[in-house]
Amino acid sequence: MSNNNLSITANNSYSQALYELSEEDNSTSEIENQANAVLKLINSSKDFKVLIKNPTNKQSELLSVVKAISEKFKLSNLFSRYLSFLIIKRKFFFVEKILRDFLLICSNKRGEIVAKLKSAKELSGNEIENIKKELSNNFNSKINLNYEYDENLIGGLIIKVGSIMIDSSIQSKLKKIENQMIEA
Repeated sequence: MSNNNLSITANNSYSQALYELSEEDNSTSEIENQANAVLKLINSSKDFKVLIKNPTNKQSELLSVVKAISEKFKLSNLFSRYLSFLIIKRKFFFVEKILRDFLLICSNKRGEIVAKLKSAKELSGNEIENIKKELSNNFNSKINLNYEYDENLIGGLIIKVGSIMIDSSIQSKLKKIENQMIEA
């Protein structure tokens, strides 16, 4: 078994552990909101992302950062201790994946289907909500929609629900035309 497979298994078990701890503490919803806040911080702060991915950082530095984040975002004691635990176990490098897996576990336990939406233009909250409702009707299930604005798309949308992908982006259409021209 490769190290890559081992880390994926470890990440999933850490995510599962966080879910079970939050269930025992009756704070799953609260931890879910806090995990989303930390993920937003990771995505919005290049410095924080670099800090997480830098293997030369000392545990004491990382613990200080987590303490400061816990105070600023008023993270629960359970979640704050969990993040510190990841640092001590040298798994903080994987915190983004672990938290995403945790959110996926929460979503699955509620019976939701996870969908991903990428768009070439920034969508309003109303537009995203309409797409979510349409997907919910089409799949006859609650949808947990993860939205991402992708400026690299030339135009259109990419929607992925499980193994089903709907790609109406102009970038995709241009690639198809390019492939047809190469084959001709």
